Amino acid sequence: MGIVKCRLEAGLKKYVWSYTFLFVFSGAIVALDQWTKALVREQLPLGASWSPWPWLAPFARVIHWNNTGAAFGMLQNFGTVFMVLAILVSIAIIYYFPKLPEGDWWLKIALGLQLSGAVGNLIDRLTTGQVTDFISVGSFPVFNVADSSITVGVILLLLIIWIRDLQAKKPNTPAATIPSNPDDSPGSPESQQGG
Repeated sequence: MGIVKCRLEAGLKKYVWSYTFLFVFSGAIVALDQWTKALVREQLPLGASWSPWPWLAPFARVIHWNNTGAAFGMLQNFGTVFMVLAILVSIAIIYYFPKLPEGDWWLKIALGLQLSGAVGNLIDRLTTGQVTDFISVGSFPVFNVADSSITVGVILLLLIIWIRDLQAKKPNTPAATIPSNPDDSPGSPESQQGG
């Protein structure tokens, strides 16, 4: 009975720590996303732009823009589809997150970033029917903190998968190259005398 109780407590503790990390990490990014969008909606009329220095305006500026599609203005008027996708992705991440290995921090960060972006833009879709975008760099489509979070999370996830795939294909280093006894290493007096 004591073993079952210990395993139950350990499992519960893992869930608590996993969800605490996920919700604090993602919650901070969602809060930043929502705060920056609210600031833009309050300070700039729709279509207006702002740059702290005139010379910077052609390269980077804040512009108040609305988006009914996906990240970076793709697939306009598919808001309902992206709302459903955001809900499904969020549920999947929340469900699988505590099942990840404890030390797999890069994967946890990647999924936390994706959850943050999905929830950040979902809040906009549910409250206003569209997403507020405001970061404009060069001629790249206007985006926001949530879009950036999704993009960085997906890139990080792809890098993790790619690196792990490379490591899985890499031939194992033979254990014989590492001497088990320091006295048997090449160059030691014992190995030079023949044992």
